[in-house]
Amino acid sequence: MGLRYGCLVEDVITGLSIQSQGWKSVYYNPTRKAFLGLAPTTLLQTLVQHKRWAEGVLQILFSNYSPAWCSLTMISVGLRMGYLHYNLWATTCFPTLCYSIIPSLCLLLGIPLFPKIYSPWFIPFAFVILGESIHNLSEFLIIGGTIKGWWNDSRVWLYKGTSSYLFAFIDNVLKFFGLSDSPFIITAKFMDEDVSQRYEKEVMEFGASSPLFTVLATLALFNLFCLLATLKELFLSEGGVRVYEEMLLQVLLCCFLVFINFPIYQGLFLRMDKGSLPTSTAIKSIALALSACVLSKILI
Repeated sequence: MGLRYGCLVEDVITGLSIQSQGWKSVYYNPTRKAFLGLAPTTLLQTLVQHKRWAEGVLQILFSNYSPAWCSLTMISVGLRMGYLHYNLWATTCFPTLCYSIIPSLCLLLGIPLFPKIYSPWFIPFAFVILGESIHNLSEFLIIGGTIKGWWNDSRVWLYKGTSSYLFAFIDNVLKFFGLSDSPFIITAKFMDEDVSQRYEKEVMEFGASSPLFTVLATLALFNLFCLLATLKELFLSEGGVRVYEEMLLQVLLCCFLVFINFPIYQGLFLRMDKGSLPTSTAIKSIALALSACVLSKILI
């Protein structure tokens, strides 16, 4: 519970102000759980909460309590770097969006981003991609996670980066120019009975209409359309061999993005319960994704 207010993450700025006065923090993880509470149970609640956190810690970066310049002798370099990692959460939306858009867009346009599979330069790219995934999974398993948990964690990381952090960055820019004010949004922690049943079955809950969902659905459909267009060329046209030789990694990356977005496709087209994505979101996202594909073909 924070003591300094006027910030969307009052607990973080309170901790910074205490440490700037010379207090030291320690990492303590007892076997018996010290604190118990309720976490968000729907995707929208999670995205809204992370948007608030990302927006608040970015505000701290440019405040009087910024770990970049506040109390340089009181806060250690390691702790300062830890704070800055979270302060820059919102800015990670840009590399995440590039990761979600550029490989699929270049695949649609027939532009190779990686070396041919027969080139020796293909090996370093494959090593980095596979090595990073294996290392990430290994760390997740070491701390007691599961493969399914790692996959879901990767999915939520992608969703946060392309929606929550993007809107957090935009809101900070608007607030800087005096065009917007950031209200404190309390994240709901209660569930209806039908929502609770889907949560117990580990079914992703959408239900409401939100710009956050429109962005996610548009990106998911864009990747799906790019993959389908590429597979059509791969199997039905004479350029299929070239696609295989020059853009194998891009095809695999696009496949990964399509598989990780499968709950969104379910929410758009396959589910009939109240937790699916609204029809209005489906229409807008389909129109935006198709427009992006068509305009890319025409203009580039």
